Amino acid sequence: MGILTKGSLHFLICLLLSMDFCTGEDEASSIQLNDDVLGLIVFKSDIKDPSSYLQSWNEDDNSPCSWRFIKCNPINGRVSEISLDGLGLSGKIGKGVQKLEFLKVLSLSGNNFSGTIGRTFGVLHRLERLNLSYNNLSGSIPSSFVNMNSIRFLDLSGNSFSGSLPDDLFQSCSSMRSLSLAVNSFEGQLPSTLYRCSYLNNLNLSRNHFSGNIDFVSGIWSMNRLRALDLSYNSFSGSVPGGVLALHYLKKLHLQSNGFSGPMPADIGLCPHLNSLDFSHNLFDGPLPDSLQRLNSLVFFGLSNNRFTSEFPPWIGNLSSLEHLDFSSNSLTGSLDSSLGNLKALKYLRLSNNKLIGSIPASLFDLGLEDMDLSNNRFNGLIPRGSSSFFEALRNLDLSRNDLEGTIPAEMGLYANMRYLNLSWNKLQSRIPPELGLFPNLTVLDLRDNTLSGDVPGDICESGSLVILQLDGNSLSGPIPDEIGNCSSLYSLTLSHNNLTGSIPKTISELTELKILKLEFNELSGEIPKELGLLENLLAVNVSYNQLIGRLPVGGIFPSLDQSALQGNLGICSPLLKGPCKLNVPKPLVLDPDAYNGQMGGHRRRNESANPIRFHHSISLSISAMVAISAAVLIVIGVIIISLLNVSVRRRLEFVETALESMCSGSTRSGSPPAGKLILFDSKLSTNGIGNPEILLNKAAEIGEGVFGTVYKVPLSPQGRFVAIKKLATSNLIQYLDDFDREVRVLGKARHPNLISLEGYYWTPQTQLLITEYATTGNLQTKLHERSGSVPPLSWSNRFKIILGTAKGLAHLHHSFRPPIIHYNIKPSNILLDDDYNPKISDFGLARLLTKLEKHVISNRFQSAAGYVAPELACQSLRVNEKCDVFGFGMLILELVTGRRPVEYGEDNVVILSDHVRVSVEQGNVLDCVDLSMGDYPEDEVFPVLKLALVCTSQIPSSRPSMAEVVQILQVIKTPVPQRMETL
Repeated sequence: MGILTKGSLHFLICLLLSMDFCTGEDEASSIQLNDDVLGLIVFKSDIKDPSSYLQSWNEDDNSPCSWRFIKCNPINGRVSEISLDGLGLSGKIGKGVQKLEFLKVLSLSGNNFSGTIGRTFGVLHRLERLNLSYNNLSGSIPSSFVNMNSIRFLDLSGNSFSGSLPDDLFQSCSSMRSLSLAVNSFEGQLPSTLYRCSYLNNLNLSRNHFSGNIDFVSGIWSMNRLRALDLSYNSFSGSVPGGVLALHYLKKLHLQSNGFSGPMPADIGLCPHLNSLDFSHNLFDGPLPDSLQRLNSLVFFGLSNNRFTSEFPPWIGNLSSLEHLDFSSNSLTGSLDSSLGNLKALKYLRLSNNKLIGSIPASLFDLGLEDMDLSNNRFNGLIPRGSSSFFEALRNLDLSRNDLEGTIPAEMGLYANMRYLNLSWNKLQSRIPPELGLFPNLTVLDLRDNTLSGDVPGDICESGSLVILQLDGNSLSGPIPDEIGNCSSLYSLTLSHNNLTGSIPKTISELTELKILKLEFNELSGEIPKELGLLENLLAVNVSYNQLIGRLPVGGIFPSLDQSALQGNLGICSPLLKGPCKLNVPKPLVLDPDAYNGQMGGHRRRNESANPIRFHHSISLSISAMVAISAAVLIVIGVIIISLLNVSVRRRLEFVETALESMCSGSTRSGSPPAGKLILFDSKLSTNGIGNPEILLNKAAEIGEGVFGTVYKVPLSPQGRFVAIKKLATSNLIQYLDDFDREVRVLGKARHPNLISLEGYYWTPQTQLLITEYATTGNLQTKLHERSGSVPPLSWSNRFKIILGTAKGLAHLHHSFRPPIIHYNIKPSNILLDDDYNPKISDFGLARLLTKLEKHVISNRFQSAAGYVAPELACQSLRVNEKCDVFGFGMLILELVTGRRPVEYGEDNVVILSDHVRVSVEQGNVLDCVDLSMGDYPEDEVFPVLKLALVCTSQIPSSRPSMAEVVQILQVIKTPVPQRMETL
């Protein structure tokens, strides 16, 4: 036991005697000061402080006022403020704070505190400011957790709180000025007492699961001191009532991503101070209220993804303060007025997916816009040339899917900051201006499906910054320039459906980042350069319908290309193609008959005089035939010799193996079962002298059970490294060692960072074990659906990492083996995770060990995986291939994005997740599907991923993409370029 210091002893005595007999110069002051010290030390004892920020908090001190992050009231010397924001602290918020009776400010935001809060703060009657935002706190909020009579600022945002708010929570909240419950999992209707917070200036309830008709919270409109109201990303429904005129001081009104419907309130424009208005992603319809034109202070104006039907309002040009204008994805009609050029402060303009017509006002190209998206409308005419301010500011320009014609202005080469340029699906007729290659920051250039002519400029990649170059569907001619090798950052090159000629440049092999190469439907000739086989990152290639010949490159993706990527050429050598195989080799040497003399000379002259041409042909033909026959004979003899050698070697190996087994088994009596065979593929593994690992498989080591058997965690090396051993259920499994060995060794070759590696096996006629890598962090099923309250939910970055990694693993199984290895059972419990949340697919290819692969056998095996099984497994008329894995992968995406199971059973109904999401997307309620427990997420990643999942879960197998295409799409979505990526 340590020695008590004088201070510690005094502290302990005071504590034991409840401070009643402690003496000093100022008895009352001493008692109060030690109350604060005691409370803070107890509070600290529940905290983990990895960076020792609280080292100055010493129990021997008589006062905490000199401690870091502590402030005291100068009059009474009591602790009045604790500010520990962003210090990386974790642990619980203990009851020690209850001792701090004069505390006014407690701010713990941006840490990792966990657990529930209960009534911890209810006794702090002087507490005015409580900030617990962005921690890992959970549980429900009791009605008395904090003294509402004193609290002025309350921020619980960015946690995992759940449940409904007590209806009497705000019974007496007249002191409150700011309330934020954003980014949690609260649900149900808002408390009817909320309107009593009549002095509230800021109310943020965004990103929860609050629901109900807006009439239930109409009391909000009576809170006439509100300056900011954010109800976004919830499930509110119904119409928004009028009466916002009462919100005279309102500056921010965000209702986006709910289910609000009907017209906008007609008096919405009577809030003169409103500078941020966002009603996007709802079901609002009808015309835009005329009162909106009164909002002269409006800076942010978002109405996207609704059902507004009026003409584009001509008065928009009068809102001179606008910086952000987004009316995309509505049904607005009419044309754009040139008065839009009056919006000198405008930086972001998005009007895509409407029904706008006419020409694009030239005045728009005189602004200092950074981002302009007018895609998918009916604009016609020429592309305006633009001013110097436009050149200097513009970063993203999307004019795709219109009826624009004429030329691409050469002035576009002056857009120094341009990163994304999409002019696809128009009627542009010019050559590609070489100036486009001068963009120093251009990442995406998409000119697909126009009528562009001429050649591909050699300096198209002069800047070296291009990541995606898409020129498909034009009338480009001439060769692909060798300078294409300068596109060092390129990972997608698509030149299909043009009139390109010549050979494929070898310089493409210098594009080490290239993942997608599409050259189909051109007139390219010659052989595919063998150097392209060195492109390790290449995931998709299509060279079909050209004039190519010769052998494919031996490396990379080329050996695994399917017929659709190669067909329609003159003579590519591939067993997948029925056409001739043509090689660029010298013509056979034909001997000159005039060179022969002697006996043959007289015979030659007699026949030559009769038919010299026929004689010459017969000599040539017979020599060629002799060469061919000789080669064929040599090949046949070689095959026979090799076959005999193989049989001989195999018999010798079997003899040696049998002899060794006999020696090892000793004096085994006749009729006893043969000894087990343990095979380890990794020489670094050791059996620790254990000949039969089956003896290690006990109930205590069991960690899971699946459709193919039970899994155990077992140490199998001198260093104590653990492996997973799956004891296979023997029903319908291969029963012969040679067949079992052959299939398992194929699976053992499937090495990939996103696959659980197969380390070996153990075999007897009665028992088959598979030895695999052991994943330390468990499986996705546990992390997603079975986590405890103290474990934080998966973030979007980790969910995307799991999606992309799983896709890469499946792509490797499908495209690196012939025939492809099909998993048949993709689901969260078969996705294991390492410490960094990198996924590893387990149980892949085990269907290869079934004696029969009929669909009903496979379907019976996996019938427990409800929702994941592709429909073709139950339909005798549909061919089963790797597309059934794509279906299961699509369901996996839906689970990760929504946080819900594929099939959920209620009391009166059954919810099929894929159907639910599909209906929500069709109705424009896609945000209702996203799991908000993961916190903030980038919409430009989540929504395209969700749409990809719906494509993957198509009922028709041929409509689903391949896993290689899935990987490409995911990498395009993740590419750090503007959010238009989903249009690529």
